[in-house]
Amino acid sequence: MSTEAPIVNEFNLGPVSCHAFNHNRTELAICFNTNVVSIFRKSDSVWTLAWTLIEHDKPVTSVDWAPSSNRIVTCSQDRNAYVWTLDLASQQWKPTLVLLRINRAATFVRWSPEEDKFAVASGSRCISVCYFEEDNDWWVGKHIKKPIRSTILSLDWHPNNVLLAAGCADMKARVFSAFIKGVDKKPAPSPWGEKLPFNTVCGEFSSGTGGWVHSVAFSPSGDVLAFTGHDATITVVNPASGSVQSIRAPYLPYMSILWLNEKQIVAAGHDCAPHLFEHKGQQWAFSSSLDSAVKKADVEVTARDTFRRMDSRAQTTGSNDTEVHTHHQNTINSIRAFAGDRSDVNQYSTSGIDGKLIIWSTNNIATGLSNLSI
Repeated sequence: MSTEAPIVNEFNLGPVSCHAFNHNRTELAICFNTNVVSIFRKSDSVWTLAWTLIEHDKPVTSVDWAPSSNRIVTCSQDRNAYVWTLDLASQQWKPTLVLLRINRAATFVRWSPEEDKFAVASGSRCISVCYFEEDNDWWVGKHIKKPIRSTILSLDWHPNNVLLAAGCADMKARVFSAFIKGVDKKPAPSPWGEKLPFNTVCGEFSSGTGGWVHSVAFSPSGDVLAFTGHDATITVVNPASGSVQSIRAPYLPYMSILWLNEKQIVAAGHDCAPHLFEHKGQQWAFSSSLDSAVKKADVEVTARDTFRRMDSRAQTTGSNDTEVHTHHQNTINSIRAFAGDRSDVNQYSTSGIDGKLIIWSTNNIATGLSNLSI
């Protein structure tokens, strides 16, 4: 495989809280931790501001762009969500309010694979599964509540358009049925179950040591679930075999995860670099850091060693070794597929608190694997 340098985009407009691309990756919806969503258009590798979506009253927490219908959905700390549609005549984005019926901040939003509904996570200990009511010409939410006991931090849809995974601050990852009568067709049987009325709990999992579940993701087939917690673990669940495996990597907690294919997962978070996990034999294991800027010596130390060195620096005069040896200079809070399909991601994007958005190629994995293997 050839080595391709990551494409670093710096907007210098503040920390990036969320981002999403359109279907052909020529337009980017991004929020810089404000109540405004900026849409940039790409021309000759340069991103130029084309629109601003101004409707929310408080910071936008999540954005998603439906590839086929070209609709954008946003949610915010103001407890609202909007579906944005591009008016072809005026070439302006028009918002439609969604009836979420929540009394706390909305935290995360994702379109379903068929784009006929979307799910909004919230601090109200519920998930609003939203669908369009043609008679009333609005989007309305139906709540998944039990047995959620705290804020929902992340969501991911199963390929069958019915099952929904949720990561929560009550230290659990759960799989629910989000079947909407009149909208969904009866799904085929899967390892997660056969009879799936709305709000059926198809699984409830934890890493075993606790920690908020920051990110959840179904495998390309939907047969396996991966999630990451604030206890610095990646947990992989296979309901068919009953296997639940937690991998504790020697790094700080991960904030977001993405399946590249059925055998590889990329995770990133407070260590400022994407890391690769692979299925080897019958087990999942940490493989390497995928950031070529990371020094090999830095890859081979634990988080405890890192803090020990920081303490040592504070006692040593003249030390200036404080540089972060990664492309990102602060926490990565989001990973999204950029090129390829769900079963074989060729490129992925990361955004972070440092205000950067970086596009990585999976061609670099061969190089990354030479750094460290377990």
